[in-house]
Amino acid sequence: MIDKTAIRNAATIIVLRDRATAPKVLMGQRGAKAVFMPSMFVFPGGAVDPDDGDTPLAGALPDLCAGRIRENCDEDLTHALAAAAIRELWEETGQILGTKGDWPGTPHADWVDFAATGHVPDPSSLQFVFRAITPPGRPRRFDARFFLTDTDALQSDPDDFSRASDELTLLQWIPLEKAREFDLPFITEVVLAEVAQRAADPTPPESVPFFSNEDENRAFARLKGEIARGERAD
Repeated sequence: MIDKTAIRNAATIIVLRDRATAPKVLMGQRGAKAVFMPSMFVFPGGAVDPDDGDTPLAGALPDLCAGRIRENCDEDLTHALAAAAIRELWEETGQILGTKGDWPGTPHADWVDFAATGHVPDPSSLQFVFRAITPPGRPRRFDARFFLTDTDALQSDPDDFSRASDELTLLQWIPLEKAREFDLPFITEVVLAEVAQRAADPTPPESVPFFSNEDENRAFARLKGEIARGERAD
């Protein structure tokens, strides 16, 4: 049994389109009856599954990103988080982030359909850009890591959502400057601001914002850095 009130590790993936000209992000709307963030527009993402840690990967996260993920973390979750981000993207949008090839062995249940496309998940294009813990008192709490990638890394038609599950509706590419006009969770607005700053820079960030909500500590910190001056969240 999973204690859904406990903080669970999670991965969210931000796919950026037309980065150099008119950047857009892939988002969808959660159901009105969802326990967590009902009716809000979000990026694809969700909790890490037990099988994600030993899911075969065709590549690895960039060393810089992997190093940032390991900071302030009791265990090495780089593999599991990368796999979870790709799985959630596939499940919620039908988009494939992978490399063509035969799946080694028998895929876990959550990966059967992905494996059937003839691809192995490949996180080598992912950039770790944000980490946030859900504040206390919410019906679900996650320690979420946000990853950024470009449509160039997709092995699927970015306009084809026919293989998506029904967890997100109204899937669409939203211009970055228009995204804040939608009904968004607070943390999604904060992440969008970070993405907007990084849109012109294709390199992984040297430091990663960390919005910590453990107990009464609600500071914006930086992984591989000090508490950012003037960024304490009240």
